[in-house]
Amino acid sequence: MTSIVVLGSTNMDLVTYVPRAPALGETVTGRSFRTIPGGKGANQAVAAARAGAEVAMIGAVGADDFGARLRSTLEHCAVDTDLLRTAEGSSGTAHVVVDDEGGNAIVVVPGANGTVTSLTHGDEALIATADALLLQLELPLSVVVEGAVTARRLGVRTVLTPAPAQPLPPELLAATDLLVPNEHEAAALTGLTDPRAAAQALLRDVPEVVVTLGAAGSLYAVRGAEPLAVPAPRVRAVDTTGAGDTFVGALAVALGEGRPAPEALAWAQTAAALSVQREGASTSMPYRVEIEAAFLSPHILEADAV
Repeated sequence: MTSIVVLGSTNMDLVTYVPRAPALGETVTGRSFRTIPGGKGANQAVAAARAGAEVAMIGAVGADDFGARLRSTLEHCAVDTDLLRTAEGSSGTAHVVVDDEGGNAIVVVPGANGTVTSLTHGDEALIATADALLLQLELPLSVVVEGAVTARRLGVRTVLTPAPAQPLPPELLAATDLLVPNEHEAAALTGLTDPRAAAQALLRDVPEVVVTLGAAGSLYAVRGAEPLAVPAPRVRAVDTTGAGDTFVGALAVALGEGRPAPEALAWAQTAAALSVQREGASTSMPYRVEIEAAFLSPHILEADAV
């Protein structure tokens, strides 16, 4: 079984479903409201665990009701939370608006996530046991860099999701094995709007890049080879929140199991396609048996597509 450690955020998602998102200064009437455990780190942990990996989480929740629920959700999904800290104050929150097309807009308030500024000896020992370390940018940048550098020193594969997009320090890029931006993040990092051009530019700093393209699939680039485009299944999206994290978690599992890159990407896109047909982030993530069934029989996914 692939062993994955996630160094990342935990947030309670406060999700409002609306016919359309409001413009600045406008008020609209929502259809429903839900609180759903999330955060890019926790989402990737849940996605990887459901996809078949042994997963442990490093991060922090607050000393509040949200924190207790976030920890309980991870444990229910078989994610090891022994090194998930409890910080004074509130847990992180993400305020999410989802429209009838499945699109979303998100405001993140870090809360307890902001207290994770460095690794402990226990964190380093846990990372040493992993096949891969998954990183995002919802924790302070200092600990993200420290985590990547530590994993590189220990010979552990690093997978970085550069979201929310921000300039990446050279020492973080130097310790990143696989960078997985979406097309907007790739453009923000390079100034190039064409995903192929952006991927090629990113290869100057990291050895492998996967640019996710939403409904269009993904683009895989590695030094010394032509980029590979992998189409996504055609599905009717209900809620795209967490789809990227589902993709990354499933991709890490597939690569850890030794699947060739094209197969691993297609398998991860199958997982993401299943997730967008359900509401929520962590609540929408598919189990391995579902991914395998849809991967082997794509018509299961595409039967209800528009």
